[in-house]
Amino acid sequence: MDARRIGRLVGDLRRFLRLFDDCFARSEGREHLQRYVHGQLSNVRRKCAEPMADALGMAPRTLQDFLATHTWDHQRALDRLQQWVAEAHLYEEAIGLIDETSFPKRGDKTAGVQRQYCGATGKIDNCVVTVGLGYADLRGQFRCTLDHQLFLPESWDADRNRCREAHIPDEMPHQPKWRIALDMLQRAQANGIRFAWLTFDEGYGCNAQFLETLHRMGQTYVAEVPKSFTGWLVEPMVLQKAHHSGKGRPQRFPRLAAQSARPNRVDRLCTYSYVMRDQPWQDFHVKDGHKGPIVWQAKAARFRMNVRPEDAGKSFTLPSAPMWLIVAQHPMTGEIKYFVSNASTATSLERILHVAFSRWHIERCFQDEKGLLGLDHFECRRYRAIQRHLILTMISHLFLARTRLKLIEEGHVAGGKMSDAPAASPGHQCVDSSARLDTICTTRPADA
Repeated sequence: MDARRIGRLVGDLRRFLRLFDDCFARSEGREHLQRYVHGQLSNVRRKCAEPMADALGMAPRTLQDFLATHTWDHQRALDRLQQWVAEAHLYEEAIGLIDETSFPKRGDKTAGVQRQYCGATGKIDNCVVTVGLGYADLRGQFRCTLDHQLFLPESWDADRNRCREAHIPDEMPHQPKWRIALDMLQRAQANGIRFAWLTFDEGYGCNAQFLETLHRMGQTYVAEVPKSFTGWLVEPMVLQKAHHSGKGRPQRFPRLAAQSARPNRVDRLCTYSYVMRDQPWQDFHVKDGHKGPIVWQAKAARFRMNVRPEDAGKSFTLPSAPMWLIVAQHPMTGEIKYFVSNASTATSLERILHVAFSRWHIERCFQDEKGLLGLDHFECRRYRAIQRHLILTMISHLFLARTRLKLIEEGHVAGGKMSDAPAASPGHQCVDSSARLDTICTTRPADA
């Protein structure tokens, strides 16, 4: 990229930030937005309010108040970001990515802080956790973050006085992370975002209620699940209705027939059930790494997960609608992963694996936001200031993502290829790329 192109970036950034003008009632707020984003894109070593203000020759209190007390509509800014992505980056194979990231913190005053698992340190630590929603093109040329929401632990929800000290709204309760993810997904859809696929790790995939809700919403997903995830490879018998003699307590219907097999763990099903056991492994090129192509072996079968109706007891379960169970094995390390997907039978296993192994996009977004833009440098403690910092960082990151895409289109980045990117076309598969899931899976009926 030459000096002339670099010089044009200032004007590009100014025009980009005008998208958010109506989020501010006064010109001072629009000017502070420019300054904050300029600070995040600068080479300031620590990108929190005080050092960025010092570098810009401003009083530190100016940017601190911009986050904490100034009147501007940060929720509208988030909506505008999502609407702009929906308008300018509509991809047929867009992937939604759900993951969480953590921020180590000292003390107990920062909104949402407590001792919990911290991915940044790899252990139980004092930290704040946010749930993130990412967006990526399956070809690997564009990725950004659409939303960050603070996770409020139960200990905070039980102490509303503590919440008020951190300016956490009274109407904001504790929610499990998968419900936060659902709220973010619904907000993005309301702003015009459409995902051809949604993918997430086993921390979210382990929740059958989450998967059922996505299926009812019509959202196609590929979910990594733990080996303890349960279900059936052979459809169990379900009784829909029975005559009641009037004696005793009536039974609930539909219900599993007494002779039906019990749900089993996916690791045992894949090891011992003929449906999986007798299938040969197939090799798939799932993505490109720093050291070259990454190949995994995989096989798939029809599967029904174990679902408990919301108003039923723990012992009452039913099979879900049919989906796919995929087991993938790394041929060199022996590592095994399990995935479930509600993709149609016309979908190739290769395509599902490309989606399943695309979560690195959101991990890279978090890495860039922390390493380049100071996502984890915030020193504010109040809820609104933290949320505003998260939104401003997403705005800065979106500008970088858009700039990178322009460089690819102009040929400044050869081929637009990114390390760790999934293969751009189905031709990399080591077996027939047109093979459909329903043609490569064993289907003869027998007990699993």
